[in-house]
Amino acid sequence: MQDTIIYLIRHAETIDEKGIRKTDETMQEINEKEILSVEGEEEAKKLSENEELQNIDTIWSSSYTRAKQTAKYIANKNKMQYNIDKRLCERKLGNIEDLAKFMNDKSTRDPSREQLAFPNFKTRDGESANDTNKRMNEFITETLQNYNGKKIVIVSHGGAIKFYLLSYCKVNKTLNLEYKGEELKITSPCLLKLTFRKEKLINLEQIK
Repeated sequence: MQDTIIYLIRHAETIDEKGIRKTDETMQEINEKEILSVEGEEEAKKLSENEELQNIDTIWSSSYTRAKQTAKYIANKNKMQYNIDKRLCERKLGNIEDLAKFMNDKSTRDPSREQLAFPNFKTRDGESANDTNKRMNEFITETLQNYNGKKIVIVSHGGAIKFYLLSYCKVNKTLNLEYKGEELKITSPCLLKLTFRKEKLINLEQIK
C-alpha cells in the first residue's frame, strides 16, 4: 500500500504595513489581504525549489493573499494550478477588544500560542483552537480520501497549522508543539512532511 504525503506549509514572511491607512476595512479584511514582503517573495521562490516539493500531485491553499502568493511559486514550479479552500484559512481573531483583554498580562504576547494553552477560548465572532482544528481536520481527512497515495501540498497559516497539529502533538511548558519529543518551529515559512497510511498519521517531519 502506498502512503500519502502531505506537505503542510506556513506562508512566507509578510510585509509590516506602518503607513497611514484611510480605508473602511475591518481588521479581518486587512488580515485576509496581507501581502508578502520582498524578502517573503524570495523565501517563497526558494521554498518552491526544495527537492521535496517536486513532482507533486496537487496544491491547496488558504484563500488569504499571503498563502496564495506562497502557493503560486510551488504551482509554477510544478506546472499546475493551485486550488483554494476556506477551511485552510487562519483562525478568525474576532473582536479585538476581547483579544486584548485575554492577552493582558500574558507572558508570550502571541495569541496563537496562548490559544494552545486555552484551546476553547475564542472572542466574539472569532474561532477557538478547537474550532480551527475541527475544520482543518475535516479538510485533510477529505483530502486523504480523494488523493490516496499521492503527494499533496497545503499552504496555510501559523495558528491554523498549530491548531491542526494538536491532534498529534503535545504542548510543552513554553507553549510550543512537540512531536515524539521533538519541538516544531512553525515559522514563516515552514515545511512539514506528514506521512499517512490510509487516514492514520505514521510520521511527522520538519523539513524547514
